[in-house]
Amino acid sequence: MSADLQDEQTLLFRDIVIICIHYQLFPSSLSHDRRSDIRRRGMYRKAPKPPIDEVVSWRQSLKKLQESKTGQLAFREFLRTEYSEENILFWLACEEYKTITTSNEIAIAAKRIYTEFVQVDAPRQINIDCGTRQEITNSMSQPTLSCFDKAQRLIYKLMKKDCYPRFLKSEIYQGLLEPSEAS
Repeated sequence: MSADLQDEQTLLFRDIVIICIHYQLFPSSLSHDRRSDIRRRGMYRKAPKPPIDEVVSWRQSLKKLQESKTGQLAFREFLRTEYSEENILFWLACEEYKTITTSNEIAIAAKRIYTEFVQVDAPRQINIDCGTRQEITNSMSQPTLSCFDKAQRLIYKLMKKDCYPRFLKSEIYQGLLEPSEAS
């Protein structure tokens, strides 16, 4: 299996999980056609809610939330509803980027992150100051594993101070705290 095909399948699976979480919590917010499409493709599996103690633990810190795959998905869904999903996607891309071991892969991944999130008018442009953006632009000729660190810290601070407190008050988080129907 090629790396591109595997990446596409991983992204598709992640999007399916997000759709399922969204559908479980807000069935009326998906259009009838979209719900039908999800069922027809067999993409919808009503996943059990995460254990309440896990959901409660997300209140401790943004770091604790991000340590949980389910927490990441719920937070991403919240950010999507706030039109700021690019923040968590950039942060996660940077975390994955730091694990790359070959210089060729570093160059390819750096270009992909830069094109997707950093360059002016990027499809998912993150909100960083022009100095940080310029530093990253300058580093693209010879990217290092740390070339996105400053921007990642800025985005993390933004999520921690702004998005995370709103997430804890959101319907998405509050819905996960409610006892499941099976209980």
